[in-house]
Amino acid sequence: MSSRSPDEFRIGVRPYDRGAGTGDEPEDPHELLHRARRLTVHGHPGAGSAWERAATALRRAGGALTPGDHADALDATALDCRGAARPAAGPLFFRAADLHERAGQRGKALVSRARALVAGPGPGATACARLAELCERASALHRVGQAGAAETATVRLLHGRIRADLLGTAPDPAAEAAALREDLARLIAFAAPHRADPAVARVLADTRALLGRITAPDDPAAAEAQLRAALDDHRAGGRTWPATEHHLLLSAVLRATGAHEEAAALLRAALVPQVTDTPLRAADRARLCLALARTVAGSGEQGRTARIAEEAEEAAGAADAAAETAAAPEEEPAEELKEREEPEEPEEIAQEGGELLALLAEAVRHTEGPARDVRVGALARLLLGVAHAERGGWDRALALLEQALPGFQDDGDTAGRVRTRAWLAECLLHLGEPDRAAREYALAAAAARPWGDPRPGAALSRRAEHVLGLAGTRGPVPEIRGTGGTVYADAKAGTGPSAEGGAPDGGARGAWPGLRALPEPFGPPERYQVDVYGEVGGAGPQAATAPGTRVQGCE
Repeated sequence: MSSRSPDEFRIGVRPYDRGAGTGDEPEDPHELLHRARRLTVHGHPGAGSAWERAATALRRAGGALTPGDHADALDATALDCRGAARPAAGPLFFRAADLHERAGQRGKALVSRARALVAGPGPGATACARLAELCERASALHRVGQAGAAETATVRLLHGRIRADLLGTAPDPAAEAAALREDLARLIAFAAPHRADPAVARVLADTRALLGRITAPDDPAAAEAQLRAALDDHRAGGRTWPATEHHLLLSAVLRATGAHEEAAALLRAALVPQVTDTPLRAADRARLCLALARTVAGSGEQGRTARIAEEAEEAAGAADAAAETAAAPEEEPAEELKEREEPEEPEEIAQEGGELLALLAEAVRHTEGPARDVRVGALARLLLGVAHAERGGWDRALALLEQALPGFQDDGDTAGRVRTRAWLAECLLHLGEPDRAAREYALAAAAARPWGDPRPGAALSRRAEHVLGLAGTRGPVPEIRGTGGTVYADAKAGTGPSAEGGAPDGGARGAWPGLRALPEPFGPPERYQVDVYGEVGGAGPQAATAPGTRVQGCE
């Protein structure tokens, strides 16, 4: 019995490199079919490509896939659907479920239907209720031997994932999270006796990762233990390919507890997989680079804070010693005073900045191409643009920010649009275009105005009005440094310290401090949701309209 053409599951966007299986790959269609089945049993990320090659070879030989094989092929292909290909996943899973039913594989059919619900446009109460029904059916089938432990556990895990996505809508999120943790613990107890099955070991790993995710906001230490166990189960199940989501979640917990060096080491190891025939997805590599850049920046800031505290303590001791001496200090030469006023950047800070730029540039590079993830690409360009702007590279920053803006518009993330426009404005101001800068600040203010917190919109409006006063200038705004702060020698803009404080127009080295207080893009508004860095609940103030980022994948 044959099924339809393999063209049905060739969606034209391949998230994985085709390197897996090349070189010593068999040419016989039946050997290719055996290989695809084996990769599917082990949950290998190259299974989708293997099925495509097997189906093509069979068709050329005058054969076709059976309904059961075709269903497995569709499942594997749908699991590959990320980024631009993600909308194709749901229909592929539903078609796979129908084919599993035709092949008499009722447990697999339930898994495909559950995956289709999770792969939908967003979590909802209806999908959650339907998943609860599928869990009951899976348990009933398992009791009569028509569904395996792996299939039953997978359906229960997928129900847990969609419940986790809906925690923010619960009347009492903390109580619902506690109930979900109990259910996940029961799922682990159900699956553990069957862990010798690689498919069950995979479910165990992913269940522990989900448990760690919803534990992180309330008990970081317990979350860390679960996430480490998830990585152990991942390896124990024979999964030699990268566990990107697990690494991101664990590194985020480590950052939150101050273990920046261990988090950085974990992410660096994830970026260099030990097995070369299972390459990282481009979007996964980009996310790991972004998370490592965040870790490096946080570690540097932590170190600078410690150095500042140490220097302050030393200065206080020196001041006490100076107060005890009656002799007046000798006047220092002018050259020494100049050196102290303009200290050179420490080498370690320069190295940190170089690594940060390199990581962000690599993230940008891996978000290009047909399988790009729009939101990760927009975020990577924004962060790289900001990094260049903070180092005075206004031209380069402007180009990156202009590339980032359409991505935030397509994704509908207001926080991303606001932050990008504000940094665009700052670049334009430093490049001598205050009229365009004022317009970008005004657009950013308009986008931020509907937020529940009125402060960002108000600050941006004041900034736009201030910059508008500079619109008659042509060329960079001259600055004069004085004891009252930075003032601007421009007759039309007026002279005197800015009402905004600090260095409002940045000058050659600085930017408006208010830029860093704006909400971060793609920050999850709910306590138990995950952002693109793997952080649960976000890491800073969030815009009221910023959507959460669901962990991708339906495996």
